[in-house]
Amino acid sequence: MRPVLLLGSLLLLASCGAAKNLKPAKGESLPVAPYGAKATPTPADLLKPSGQARPARSDELLQSSQERRGDEFTLPPPN
Repeated sequence: MRPVLLLGSLLLLASCGAAKNLKPAKGESLPVAPYGAKATPTPADLLKPSGQARPARSDELLQSSQERRGDEFTLPPPN
């Protein structure tokens, strides 16, 4: 059982590293330029994720320490 698992994991590992420079198939061309674009995007441009797909991350959640203001709507429980 162990050799089968080892062989399977090696095949999966070998198959995930087969990235090369992408080119259109022979006889095909790149997609037309999107509406409003000045040029047809290259394959690298098409593979780069947009800002919406991968938003920037801010690690600093608290920029300045401030006390919370009072809540006017906090009422005591009814009797």
